[in-house]
Amino acid sequence: MIKIICLGKLKEKYLVDFVNDYLKRISRYHKIEIIELKDEETLEQEEKQIVKYIQEKDYVITLEIEGKEISSEEFSSLIENTFITNSTITFVIGSSLGLSKTIKERSNYALSFSKMTFPHGVFRGILLEQIYRAFKIMNHESYHK
Repeated sequence: MIKIICLGKLKEKYLVDFVNDYLKRISRYHKIEIIELKDEETLEQEEKQIVKYIQEKDYVITLEIEGKEISSEEFSSLIENTFITNSTITFVIGSSLGLSKTIKERSNYALSFSKMTFPHGVFRGILLEQIYRAFKIMNHESYHK
């Protein structure tokens, strides 16, 4: 199972369509779920919401500017190797406030897609596209170039 925990709801139809397209594509390979939580005023309030959806056995990947930057091939290997010992990978995308210290400490892997800042909805789509690409790489299917 792949869970993506994120704060804020997508409002723009083009982003909803983008996300839904990749959810459908990924679902051919693996079960995936997006958990949308309400934006809060403090990191502590957001943390309380996030921890409700992280199980003890989950392998947690937090998306952080300070995280490690890796290639699509390395990302594919990370997912593939993690599923050998863990049944659930949980990705956590913070709000504009970032992520609390507690959530960062719970993380098994801090991942950065770039030192740049992306709009939340756009980044959700980018993450899903990379997850889809990872499965295509794992299965030696054409898509990744």
